[in-house]
Amino acid sequence: MTKYVYEFGGGKTDGTAADKNLLGGKGANLAEMAALGLPVPPGFTLSTDVCVHYNGHDKTYPANLKAQVEAAGKALEAKTGKVLGDPKNPLLLSVRSGARTSMPGMMDTVLNLGLNDITVEGLAKLSGDRRFALDSYRRFIQMYCDVVMGMAHHTFEDILERHKDDNGYYSDTDLTEANLEALILDYKHAVRDELGKDFPEDPTEQLWGAITAVFESWMNERAIVYRRLQDIPESWGTAVNVQSMVFGNMGDTSATGVAFTRDPSTGENRYYGEFLVNAQGEDVVAGIRTPQTLTRAARENMGESAPSLEEAMPEVYAELADVFAKLEAHYRDMQDIEFTVERSKLWMLQTRSGKRTAKAAIKIAVDMAEEGLISKDEAVLRVDPISLDQLLHPTLDPKAPRDIVASGLPASPGAATGEVVFSADDAEALARAGHKVILVRLETSPEDIHGMHASEAIVTARGGMTSHAAVVARGMGTPCVSGAGSMRIDYEKGEFSVAGRVIKKGEIITVDGASGQVFAGHVPMVQPEMGENFTKLMGWADVARGLGVRTNAETPEDVKTAIEFGAEGIGLCRTEHMFFEADRLAHFRQMILAETREDRIAALENILPVQREDF
Repeated sequence: MTKYVYEFGGGKTDGTAADKNLLGGKGANLAEMAALGLPVPPGFTLSTDVCVHYNGHDKTYPANLKAQVEAAGKALEAKTGKVLGDPKNPLLLSVRSGARTSMPGMMDTVLNLGLNDITVEGLAKLSGDRRFALDSYRRFIQMYCDVVMGMAHHTFEDILERHKDDNGYYSDTDLTEANLEALILDYKHAVRDELGKDFPEDPTEQLWGAITAVFESWMNERAIVYRRLQDIPESWGTAVNVQSMVFGNMGDTSATGVAFTRDPSTGENRYYGEFLVNAQGEDVVAGIRTPQTLTRAARENMGESAPSLEEAMPEVYAELADVFAKLEAHYRDMQDIEFTVERSKLWMLQTRSGKRTAKAAIKIAVDMAEEGLISKDEAVLRVDPISLDQLLHPTLDPKAPRDIVASGLPASPGAATGEVVFSADDAEALARAGHKVILVRLETSPEDIHGMHASEAIVTARGGMTSHAAVVARGMGTPCVSGAGSMRIDYEKGEFSVAGRVIKKGEIITVDGASGQVFAGHVPMVQPEMGENFTKLMGWADVARGLGVRTNAETPEDVKTAIEFGAEGIGLCRTEHMFFEADRLAHFRQMILAETREDRIAALENILPVQREDF
């Protein structure tokens, strides 16, 4: 019998990090972290083979999958001491995707699965916090209806905003128990009105609905676009990870966050990330609330007043720092980590090799080689040759005048100028027509991937350094400013404003992803220079390589640039571009238009010394 379901955590773990092709990156790394003894909520993984079967057999599952899922579910209940659907001690689950390579935000997730009108009261009694239980329930309804039942996310956001406005509230956390009860009823009425059926109360039905939705999301439009852009084969499929829930929204001693063991923008050996107190994971990446920094140094550097994790929860921070060190030493690479703190208890939800800019990739590779974590040959292989194009991104001329419009977080380095657009579709259409565009959004979502790819730069009013916009932009090498909170964006009018100043669709702005600033008009730029780490890495590559490197050069300027980049010679030279200079083009045209052999020879005699001089 083919095995499709693999357990992890709670004393029994079936897989390892080597099983990435079968369990997906997330499932394999959850198994690996559990085997290392790190605090991982137990769960089980449905393998990528299930996804391949589902999409290849008319959206049906293997015959023995249901029995394997039921067995793994019983084992999970035994590990946690909780039972799915139990009115007094309910087991609650998260259901997440996990392909073998990272696809941030492209596929679907469901949290708090197992809640219904009965189990929510059991959760309230267990936690001693009914407001928390109701908040978790309304989040589940909203997420499940969006991911599984196909309702628009904004339907619930609009209802939520109306309840907040009616009560004069600013934040979701201001809602009381009574407010949340009314909100849940309105959510359910919206489901009945739009779909003609009730929200499902049966936890088993909920579970299979969520599993199917995640497998379906492998073939959604945004995932297909992302796979095409990143050259990821459709045949790989995704795994599904079913995991017992831990809660970061259980009050001021709970939190959730995303962290990198090194800076993914610069490669500096310092912690980089964000967290939110009394929140769940989607709050951090969605940009609905402004996150706080991990370290005191980062908070002071960014001029923020809200305490860092290091200051707010020093014991948790110390444990997290220890986990960072263990994971980086074990994987021998910079790690991208998701974590939750539930009533001062740290839980690890994910680790994976973090996406990084080309500049960061070079620095991290060189530093790790010099630290002895990896060899010099490994360091060379760690840097994607195609990504080195990012190093050619221009930066703003420090001497040029600047008219600053807005400031946010430096989410992805580089600088770009273009026309303001407010939708991904407009960005793609104008880019195809030859325009350079800057995509400006309240926050980006996975549905915006096509417009993000078409844009010269991205600006968001919400979100932090680990938001969807920031992570995807860094992966693409696109400049990005996130969390520009002073911006007020009006999609209907096609404009944004800052302190009364209005910028309309089509106007030119310049984005500096390194400083987090947005400027009106075009700001002149300067070409980049290769740094010490680049030269060092290329030197290691020269030692290891067996092929000579020659360049395609067509003008003396091309040759000069090639030599500066370390080329050993010219492998291809096409002379026609040499004749495009104004003082040469006339002779060239004279030669082409010559009507006699004598006239042609006379024109060539003018061209010959010029060509000899070039060579």
